[in-house]
Amino acid sequence: MHLKIKTHPGSKKLKLIKKAEYSFEIYVKQKAERGLANKAVVKTLSLYLKVPAGKLRLVKGAKSRNKIFEIGL
Repeated sequence: MHLKIKTHPGSKKLKLIKKAEYSFEIYVKQKAERGLANKAVVKTLSLYLKVPAGKLRLVKGAKSRNKIFEIGL
């Protein structure tokens, strides 16, 4: 299953908004430096979806605000 994620790094608050069944908008406090924002997005998604962080794989968009994650089972 693939998830479309739009990220907003460097936000004041942590927030997750579900836009559609497989589409989310995530605001994280971490800046987009050294992969810190990506790690925060993975942690936030894993908590929301109740899956281990190791099951989430970034497929596309490592250096972009628009990302695609895959959930491995």
